[in-house]
Order: sequence, then C-alpha cells, then structure tokens
Amino acid sequence: MDRAFTKISFTPDVQAVQAEMGSRMAYRAAELDEAETVALSAFEQAFIAERDSFYQATVNQTGWPYVQHRGGPVGFLKVLDERNIGYADFSGNRQYISVGNLRGDDRVSLLLMDYPGRQRLKIWGRARVVDERAEPELLAKLELPDFRAPVERVIVIRVEAFDWNCPKYITPRYSQKEVEALLAQAHSQPATEEKQIPRTLCTGALPLTISGIRQLTPRVRAYELRHVDGEPLPAYRAGAHLRVPIALPDGSLTSRAYSLTDAPGDPDCYRIAVLRVQDGDGGSRALHDGWQVGTRINIDAPENYFPLHDDDRQALLIAGSIGITPIKAMVEELAARGMDFQLHYTGHTPHEMAFVNDLQRRFPDRCRFYFSQSQNPTRLDVSALLSRLSAETVIYVCGPTRLIESVRQNARRLGIADKRVQFESFI
Repeated sequence: MDRAFTKISFTPDVQAVQAEMGSRMAYRAAELDEAETVALSAFEQAFIAERDSFYQATVNQTGWPYVQHRGGPVGFLKVLDERNIGYADFSGNRQYISVGNLRGDDRVSLLLMDYPGRQRLKIWGRARVVDERAEPELLAKLELPDFRAPVERVIVIRVEAFDWNCPKYITPRYSQKEVEALLAQAHSQPATEEKQIPRTLCTGALPLTISGIRQLTPRVRAYELRHVDGEPLPAYRAGAHLRVPIALPDGSLTSRAYSLTDAPGDPDCYRIAVLRVQDGDGGSRALHDGWQVGTRINIDAPENYFPLHDDDRQALLIAGSIGITPIKAMVEELAARGMDFQLHYTGHTPHEMAFVNDLQRRFPDRCRFYFSQSQNPTRLDVSALLSRLSAETVIYVCGPTRLIESVRQNARRLGIADKRVQFESFI
C-alpha cells in the first residue's frame, strides 16, 4: 500500500469509519510515508498484459458512478510506460455512457481480476479520450491487428495510484481456454491405480497425513501435512526441508527433499510446494499423481542445511523458479524479526511462479520480480545487483544451477567472501 493510494481513498468519511471500527491506526502509518513516484513495476506490467478484461468505473454529471466491463483479446489493455496504460475502444451498444462521463470528469477506477490466481489489481487514474484519427501513432500502439471489431477511439489512462487486494474472498473461475488446458494436462497424466499406492509411505517415525492440496501454478502444487493424531510437530527454522517418501509407478519406493515454505510459527502444520517436472526422473510426477488428501506418510523431523544467520546483518535473497520455496520462508522469518532484506525472484512468467502474488502483496517494497518470457521481458543483472551490496550483507540463493553459479562467480569476482554466499540447488 502506498501513499498515493491512501491520499485518494482515505477521505475524512473513510477515516471516520476506520476509527469507529478500530483500524485507523493500522492505516495511519501508510499516510505518513514519504511521497513516492507512482510507477508500474515489472510485476504490475506483466499482470496487466495478461488480462483479457477489466472493470472500469466513471462518474456522471449528477454524481452517480457507472461501472462497465471492458473485454478483448489477451493484452488488449496495453502498458505504454511506467505511468500510462491504454486500450482501443471498440464499437459497442452505442450508449457512450463511459465516454460521455469522461467528457465531464476524467477520473477513472479500474479493477483487474485474475480469478484462477485469486488476485485483483485496483488502479486509479485520469483518462484521456483520443479520436482514432487524431493520433495515428498512438492508435498503432493500441490497436489489435488480428481483432476485427471496429475501433472508434483510444483511451489513455495516466495512473495516479494502484493497490493489490488480498485473495481471501475471490472465488476461482476459469475461462474455456483455461479449462481445456487443465483437461489436456489431466488426460496426459497416466492414471494411478489406488492399489499401487501403499496406505502409508514410510521413511521415518513421524506419522503425517496430507490434510490439504492447493494448485499454485499449472505445474506447482502446495501440500499441507499434519500429525495423524493432531499432535504438535517438531519445530524448525526457515531454510529447513522434509525428506518425504514417494511410491513410483513400478511399485518401488523413493524419497525426495522439499523445503518448508512457511516461516516457523504454526506448530500443527508443515507446508511444502512441489514442481511437476515432466521430463525428470519421475519422482515429482509420482508425488503429484499419488498424493491425495488423506494419504499417510511417515518421515523424519525436518533437517536444515540452508539456515538463516541469527545476527542483524542485511540479507539479499535470490530465487529462481521453484527455488522460491525456502526463500519464501526466509522472507517471512526476516520480516517477523524486523530485519532488513531484499528479495529478487526470477522466472518465465508470473503465471508460472509460485507465491509471486502473495509476496508482491505482502512485501511490495522489498521484492523485485523478473520475467524472462513475458510480453515485456525483464532479466536479473546479478553483477549489478551484487556490486551495490554493503560489506556485511549475507546472500542466499536457491534455484537452477546456472543462477547459483552466476551468483557465486560474480561474488568471487567482486571480492565477496564465500562464507557470505549461502546456496541450495534443487534443479
């Protein structure tokens, strides 16, 4: 939450209700922050580029609000720069209510929804209506050559503020294309006969049951594990992992290590996230196909070969792909301790990156995201990042071997001691 948002939204009437309901002090701090330059980060830009619809509110001359749904092909709402977005306005029912309202009041509010990902972005701005013949270069940037609906004008919105909502009450909904993709993925996975899965998979003495499963991305699932008898679980520190048993399709038993994704705090639950690797050795596929709510496993207590430092030194955390799993727990523990840290998280697209929405919402000022295959690709410059560190900053990196080696080699080149670079590789 930034100051621009609070200046627009927290009117005296809103502040009065906040005071009545006991939330005024919690939001007061945001109003006292230093004035910031409103700019859409790579995360917001990628999110906007992936939308195929949004809701737009305007206000008419008598003060009544009007909300309109705007839709089109994915990416029809375009990012022009860090402060401006726009779209081609197609011919509709010819009531022209929104356009008419903008003639008298240029203020708009947009709500962008991602129902499968359970996230929403709110944008406040000032809109400019441009005749499609007046600025042909602008029209060329915003029109969609493969979309046959006639363009009547373009709308350019200068962003004055934006904010992310929590996902608590967003019901997941899926488009026809998304449903077809999920069905195709399900049909491509071999059926696992129940008789092939042992009732209890065992590699240790701690009895757990799978109490919850959540699909974080098309290939990453989160698993919640609790004690079979409801007893408290052994404690752990951020960076710890569980070694879990997996039944392979041929009936043999193997095991894999998966990081605990949450900061310590819940004594009754462990949480891990597993990336399905289609061309791997079969362990993650067997886990995805075999683990169900109610599946029982016996494991050893968590182990930790990737621990956080205990002093007050600043931390730089770098995650690539599924390497975010231990890093997320570190972020949460550092935040709980009031420590200074920065997270840099890289992947292909936001849609494929686990926890990216939650991290952006909870730690917007401490996270940077990089998307190598989005419409506006951004890449992590490891050398530049490490060259700006203080002499005491501790570096944690987890992800693909190439990312880890890049961090280690650049650190050595810059004279950063090996003991300040902690790493863990999964892929």
